[in-house]
Amino acid sequence: MFDEIVRWSGTARQVSRSGQVLRVDLGGEAVDIHCPAPERAGSALLALTGSSTHFEGLRALAAGRGWTLTADGLTRGHGLDEIASSEADIYAALDLPFVPPEIREGPDALIAATRNELPTLVETPDIRGDLHMHSSWSDGRDSVEAMVQSAIALGYEYVAITDHSQRAGAARTLQVGDVSRQADEIAALRERYRQITILHGCEVDIMPDGRLDFTDQTLERFDIVLASLHDPAGQSPERLLARYIDAMRHPLVSIVTHPSNRLVPHRPGYEIDYGRLFAAAVETETALEIDGGPTHLDLDSGLARLAIAAGATVSIDSDAHRSEFLGRQMFLGLLTARRAWVEPQQVLNTRPIQDVLQRVHTKRSCRRADD
Repeated sequence: MFDEIVRWSGTARQVSRSGQVLRVDLGGEAVDIHCPAPERAGSALLALTGSSTHFEGLRALAAGRGWTLTADGLTRGHGLDEIASSEADIYAALDLPFVPPEIREGPDALIAATRNELPTLVETPDIRGDLHMHSSWSDGRDSVEAMVQSAIALGYEYVAITDHSQRAGAARTLQVGDVSRQADEIAALRERYRQITILHGCEVDIMPDGRLDFTDQTLERFDIVLASLHDPAGQSPERLLARYIDAMRHPLVSIVTHPSNRLVPHRPGYEIDYGRLFAAAVETETALEIDGGPTHLDLDSGLARLAIAAGATVSIDSDAHRSEFLGRQMFLGLLTARRAWVEPQQVLNTRPIQDVLQRVHTKRSCRRADD
């Protein structure tokens, strides 16, 4: 196996090789590849992934229950009992439920496991649709139809086409005059692809003065509206937060996308008061996005966990700009959500389309009541 890896064209060069470990250089990054014997694969995986805090905590717990845990396996009685081939078997031998790898970071997961209080993390089959993607109407590469076809292939029940509003900093944007034409195209696709609900949405920029980039008259024509900031942190944290809160209070805004607006690895996220942001999301019934785009992954797992603890609803979306990236970027968003201990009931797009539309309608009805 190691010989094949070294011959693979993506590997720059072999750095070292000894026993069951191969170290290669991938573009300046040293990567260790372990190939343990199958009968010890579980214990090696447990020791080499996740945090040292979790593994050391597990070792201490094992010692208290008469076991010895190392990277070679879980043993008891001078090695007469050995469990090493499966992570699940090691946890079970210690009378613990299986701890998902994504939450093996600090001591929290082990504490929850001993109390039988581990969360039921959101999984791929829970995702019913994707509420954030871009087509060739703005800066996406592919047509609306291509995006819909990919969503159908992924088994989604619904999809939202959410191109950038007119003054966004994207290479191409959706102009006011394009909205009706795009709506007509989507209407025709609904007739052609009856197995999926296609929502006509937009990602509207929140302007520096707090207004939205489209007028209310234009926004009312969309099935769902996402609001976002894309500009670098040229304003004070207080002003950035105020812009977000103004947008959340707008009855036509259902989701705030990539809230920290970080750009991995080039730009850190906004240094705003996220506690107030999450409280505003709860108060206004605005979902906060966990964006699966590799340069976003935003909210990150730490902030997403705080958002969930505050009672906010999240939406896990791909923010894909190419049809072939829909599944991959949704998976990255899902992994981020799982690291944040997110459960299915806390996610907007695990719900049936009727529930999603009812949430949109309920918030919009506040506007009609105020008129």
